[in-house]
Amino acid sequence: MILQSARMAWKSIVANKMRSFLTMLGIIIGVFTLVVLVSITSSASDSVTESISSLGSNLFSVSISDDKGKPVRLDDLKDLAGEESLALVAPVSQSSMVINQSGDDEETATVYGTTGDLFTIQNKSLAAGRFLKSVDLSNHSMVAVVSSTTAEEFFGNVNVVGQNITLNGMDYQIIGVLKEETNTMSAMMEETYDVYIPFTTLIRTGTGLSSNITRFYVSSASEESMDQAETALKTWLLSRFENDEDAYKLINQSSVLEVMEDVNGTMTMLLGGIAGISLLVGGIGIMNIMLVSVTERTREIGIRKAIGASRGTIMLQFLIEAFIISLLGCAVGIVLSGAAMLIINQVGNVSYHLSVNIVIIAVAFSMFVGLVFGLYPANKAARKKPIDALRYIG
Repeated sequence: MILQSARMAWKSIVANKMRSFLTMLGIIIGVFTLVVLVSITSSASDSVTESISSLGSNLFSVSISDDKGKPVRLDDLKDLAGEESLALVAPVSQSSMVINQSGDDEETATVYGTTGDLFTIQNKSLAAGRFLKSVDLSNHSMVAVVSSTTAEEFFGNVNVVGQNITLNGMDYQIIGVLKEETNTMSAMMEETYDVYIPFTTLIRTGTGLSSNITRFYVSSASEESMDQAETALKTWLLSRFENDEDAYKLINQSSVLEVMEDVNGTMTMLLGGIAGISLLVGGIGIMNIMLVSVTERTREIGIRKAIGASRGTIMLQFLIEAFIISLLGCAVGIVLSGAAMLIINQVGNVSYHLSVNIVIIAVAFSMFVGLVFGLYPANKAARKKPIDALRYIG
């Protein structure tokens, strides 16, 4: 009975192609909106989360706004690193410099003055060469570690260890090249020209920079000791800055990840809700057209009932018809979503992907919409009396 009802429903859909397509349009738009918006949001959020995670979940960053006349120096950070719950501490000073190579066109680079521990703290990997060493800081060496983007832009490849690059007219020998990041967010950030030089060298060669450390990164001994590390770090900062919590800003990387996950979940639910409303509107469109179809086919219903069709059979036919229309609209919406994602990836040079979970949700919700909004028209058709239906002129 179900197979026969499905065949009759399909014949009715095919017989009115344009009307069936217009009926599906609401579902198509709803599914397209749901899948594309949520997939893009999910992919972008995952990329941001991955980028943050790649820096390490046992990472703290400290920014000092008021040193209370007790500026933090490199030796102070060495003492801080001696805490049992802490592993590594690295200062970071930043400046913009003009960068070029062998008289080539000049660009602006972001130059970081730091120590070799920063690369370990932030889980950075090398494509070639080595990181900064303590001897580089002691000797104020004119050496640099560059990003892969910087190496490829100025030399055409990453095998540039031993070659020189110019920063503000001064030559620096390249000792290392960072490996290219793979996640989307980090890849976008790598479009800038990043150069890392010894902290002591930047202080000497940079403009308007001080040896006072206002920003540094800290890693805990392990992820399990994050709480102890945070407590030790807060104790050190408070004792140094007269118990003034406003003198510094301490950011726990794991807390940032938790906040990002909460924001991602909220955004996904919000966009999913908006797209869900579109699907409900599409469901109302199905119900309206199905009611019109029931009215047009009143005599057909009367004839079928007169030759023995039960109320359940009539109801099943119209319910399956609404169900098929909804599923076809869902299928078209998913295909268009896939095509849209391919175009977005090509045009935007990104790597967004369709979320399988969202596709499953879209299919399930479309089935639900088809059944719920097809129920009233199907019931109305099934309740018609054969005599009244046969007398219907239209």
